[in-house]
Amino acid sequence: MGLAQLSSHSRAQTARAYISLTKPRIIELLLVTTVPTMVVADRGIPSVWLMAATVIGGALAAGGANAINMYADRDIDRLMERTKHRPLATGQIAPRRALAFAIALEALAFAWLWGFVNLLSAALALSATAFYVFVYTLWLKRTSSRNIVIGGAAGAVPVLVGWSAVTNSLDWAPLLLFGLIFYWTPPHFWALAIRYRDDYQAANVPMLPAVASTRTTAVRMIGYTVVLWALSVLFSAVGGMGAIYLASAIVLGGVFLCLAVQVLRAQTEAAAMRLFSYSISYITLLFGAMVVDQLVRTGV
Repeated sequence: MGLAQLSSHSRAQTARAYISLTKPRIIELLLVTTVPTMVVADRGIPSVWLMAATVIGGALAAGGANAINMYADRDIDRLMERTKHRPLATGQIAPRRALAFAIALEALAFAWLWGFVNLLSAALALSATAFYVFVYTLWLKRTSSRNIVIGGAAGAVPVLVGWSAVTNSLDWAPLLLFGLIFYWTPPHFWALAIRYRDDYQAANVPMLPAVASTRTTAVRMIGYTVVLWALSVLFSAVGGMGAIYLASAIVLGGVFLCLAVQVLRAQTEAAAMRLFSYSISYITLLFGAMVVDQLVRTGV
């Protein structure tokens, strides 16, 4: 391989490392909730440009927040099997450069959303980053077993951004969606944390499954799932949804609860990972049902 090829290969590796700082898979999940919320707020399909601008701005903001999280957690990432290959843990990217990259993404996200969407959406996206970094990453993650419960609120903000992008305001419907994501987050994340309990113990991070029994964790997961199910059904009335969404919310929530109960009964990593995998499908299908419901009702 020649010098030019080596240089090109090195640049590609560096680019991939910077992209990995943003945690693309998490960004995808956040954006899955943003666009359907925009459809519900618009009672139809918003302009393609508005959707694109909101998604781009939201992705930039989430990517910046995730990169700051990696910067702050680089010490414990080296101790955990699941995270030890991250670019800051391996030294592939210098911490100072990663932080500069993250701040640049946040500045660009705010300017982009303010310029192409509206100030409310820009402010909401920035507030989510501030909450995720200062409340969750720097404070709760290493000090409280309720870290993901409170800190997970940051992941619920994209629905507010999506709604405000269309209406330039907030209402009870987006606040209910915020609550839905808020209550979805603990059972979703705790299911994964059961699988990686040893990692969190090694890094001295008090994630609930690392400091409590699987039974205790599963009981709390069931409690949050019941509230999640109730909120998803309530949104049918508050959000003006139809039969397609309501039926989907009932069925999807019922399956979620059954899988959470299975975690309590089996108390195994396998049962927990089944719930974790389903939780991702759940949020995708539920918000997808919102879109289908609105398009059918409006005849689009």
